[in-house]
Amino acid sequence: MASHEGLPAHTQVLLEMGEAECQYLNGSQWVRYVQRYIHNREQYAHFDSDMGLHVANTPLGELQAKHYNSQPQFMEQRRAEVDTFCRHNYKVLTPFLTERKGERMAMCFPRPGTSQGPGARS
Repeated sequence: MASHEGLPAHTQVLLEMGEAECQYLNGSQWVRYVQRYIHNREQYAHFDSDMGLHVANTPLGELQAKHYNSQPQFMEQRRAEVDTFCRHNYKVLTPFLTERKGERMAMCFPRPGTSQGPGARS
């Protein structure tokens, strides 16, 4: 294993990550909230607002899902995130996004050595 500057060769890098996703259908009439739990690039569990509980994707996820689902206050918060996170962000962001709908801005730069770029030969 390669050594990173300042770290011993036996040091490992571990990744623990969460990812929140809001899915909208017909504006905000139907909203689905999915919270994914990821360890070292592998999703081990997720919360799905349509199901209203955490679901395991791996053996590690089975323990985590069981633990999360047994916490009433935590589950109440997760279930509320359809409104507090998704619908809230939809209301805040929609005016900004719809105002810019269709607007695209692109900057093009010729590549050196091509017929249009610096150093082009005639």
